[in-house]
Amino acid sequence: MPDRLITHLRHVDLAVPDFDRQKRFYTELWGLTEVATDDGLSFLAAEGSAEQYIVRLRRDRDKRVDLLSFGVADEAAADQMAERLGRDGIDLVSEPGPLDTPGGGYGFRFFDIDGRTVEVSADVAVREHRRIEEGESIPVRLSHVVVNSPDPKRTVAFYERHLQFSLSDILKHPYLGEMMWFLRCNSWHHSFAVARGPHVALHHASFEMRGLDEYLRGTGRLLRGGVQKVWGPGRHLAGNNTFSYFLDPHGNTVEYTTELEILDEDTWHPQVYDLANAEVADQWGTANPMTEFVARQSFNDPDKGVFVAPPV
Repeated sequence: MPDRLITHLRHVDLAVPDFDRQKRFYTELWGLTEVATDDGLSFLAAEGSAEQYIVRLRRDRDKRVDLLSFGVADEAAADQMAERLGRDGIDLVSEPGPLDTPGGGYGFRFFDIDGRTVEVSADVAVREHRRIEEGESIPVRLSHVVVNSPDPKRTVAFYERHLQFSLSDILKHPYLGEMMWFLRCNSWHHSFAVARGPHVALHHASFEMRGLDEYLRGTGRLLRGGVQKVWGPGRHLAGNNTFSYFLDPHGNTVEYTTELEILDEDTWHPQVYDLANAEVADQWGTANPMTEFVARQSFNDPDKGVFVAPPV
């Protein structure tokens, strides 16, 4: 098994100008629950997840990704990771210490190679959660986050070296070359991925549903609600997960998914999937074609938070 300290993905934090509209989308349409608020902050949980929250919204003049948060097993692991990063010449945004967010805990922040703020935390209190019922079309958990990078191989190498992520698979375009790298920090096929893009930005955030029926019910609810669909519904080959991509009110791509593959890490070998094969993008053949227009939606706007730590 890989010798890694990161155990799982915790949450993705977004800053937006139209805070109230963004919050209504994620609570009234997307299916998250607001569990805490502060001045211009909203902490949103998934009913099926033990994480205190999986999305944090913050009111700001600029749209940006505030941070990505990953968990480690305990304080000692957080200290070890901070020491390891410092030894490798990576400047920390904050030193390891108590966290002043729902659930508390212990952690620190640093900039990755592209300037995203990354948080590593441990000992966050487990949230009371529940089993999502049959037919209940709300997210169970945050599945994965994908980011855009203009130098994706450098970004992938950073996460492999410094966070000990493992490569699961690669997507290759017949004319553009390698386009997306799926990385894992546990046995899920991917909790994080890096896409080739024109600038540093969020590509998409993905939310796991209870099952196929709930995934399709959720997809239908958003379509009936007039939310702009980008791509789907369909089933990818790499990861074997379903997909329906939509745009939130600020143009971030968000995904409903289910049945993401769980790997045997001792025997898994990465594959390179060629998008010239239509089944790589969508095994079912039910999604709208992956056109330049569709791809451009996930390029997103250039992130205003590069090498700028969020204020909270």
